[in-house]
Amino acid sequence: MYEIDYERGIANRGNQARLKKVMDRAIRGEKLTIGFLGGSITQGSLSSKPTLCYAYRVFDWWKQTFPQAEFTYVNAGIGGTTSHFGAARVQSDLLAYAPDFVIVEYSVNDESNDHFEETYEGLVRTIYQSETKPAVVLVHNVFYHNGGNAQLIHSRIGRHYELPCVSMQSTIYPKVVAGEIKNREITPDDLHPNDQGHALVASVITYFLNTVRQAVEQTGVAETEPEAVPQPLTSNSYEHTLRINRNNYKPDMDGFTEDESAQTDITDCFKNGWSADRKNARISFSFEGSGVAIQYRKSVKKPACIAKVIVDGDPSTETILDANFDEDWGDKLELDTITEHMQNGTHTAELTIIEDDGGNAVPFYLTALIVAGGKLLESM
Repeated sequence: MYEIDYERGIANRGNQARLKKVMDRAIRGEKLTIGFLGGSITQGSLSSKPTLCYAYRVFDWWKQTFPQAEFTYVNAGIGGTTSHFGAARVQSDLLAYAPDFVIVEYSVNDESNDHFEETYEGLVRTIYQSETKPAVVLVHNVFYHNGGNAQLIHSRIGRHYELPCVSMQSTIYPKVVAGEIKNREITPDDLHPNDQGHALVASVITYFLNTVRQAVEQTGVAETEPEAVPQPLTSNSYEHTLRINRNNYKPDMDGFTEDESAQTDITDCFKNGWSADRKNARISFSFEGSGVAIQYRKSVKKPACIAKVIVDGDPSTETILDANFDEDWGDKLELDTITEHMQNGTHTAELTIIEDDGGNAVPFYLTALIVAGGKLLESM
């Protein structure tokens, strides 16, 4: 293993009361669920097999460190997705499994701006206040060619909620810059770790976990949780986020058809939506909330249909949704924010196909509407 400064990797020690309680329960041999939510690195992209990704390696640390306990592994990573989508799916993909410990990893998926600070805060608040009151650790991965990530905004959330934060920007990346770790030894694309890179990321996390374990063994669970959850740092529109798809809504549509094919798992992304392949096909929704985003497929096959969406009939909200993808690594699950911070109430969104290349374009696939502060309304 490479020589890195593991202490620098602890970007914020935070309040460790919940984490110590989980470890104390593990010492006593209880059943515990270890969960992970994030993007492609969490999903395990470019590891040679699922058990070699950083998430499973951290899960294995729990199993090896506390052999008397019984652990369940929940990996809710989906490649190419942000904390915005994470806030919409966290209940079904993670919290439904009643996790006791959760790692959140979106620092190379989110951009470093106000929007993602708000979606990240909404996601973190949702997890932290969920029924099982899990211990939460925030993980900041990094782009290895330039050190870029959203750690600045994510760490503000971590500090505000006194959550432990673990950083690759301050541990692995400095060694890459110094030439002590060659990029291609740990990542083929300066982002996704290979097996060796995943092992290195896991070692930064488990180093921190070991410091907490040692404290529990020496002094027990002496720390107490904060008495109350702090007030939000942001406008916090995304603490309650709704995903609308064919499983929970029947839209008014002309020229769109439901996708009734079965979804194999959460990474089988282009399912439970609607599609259309002709100009002027339309689909409309009614929802209650303060903002809406459209989730759709960007296709590597070209040409693809192009659509527009408008909210409440307001021309200023009109947004073009171009399903042609300018990369070649595969179709992308795109999420475009159309409006946010509207007055919370009942709104409508209508999507229309405006270009079909004379009937020869790849169909437009609408995966979902993501509604901030969302509540379902009856179909129109």
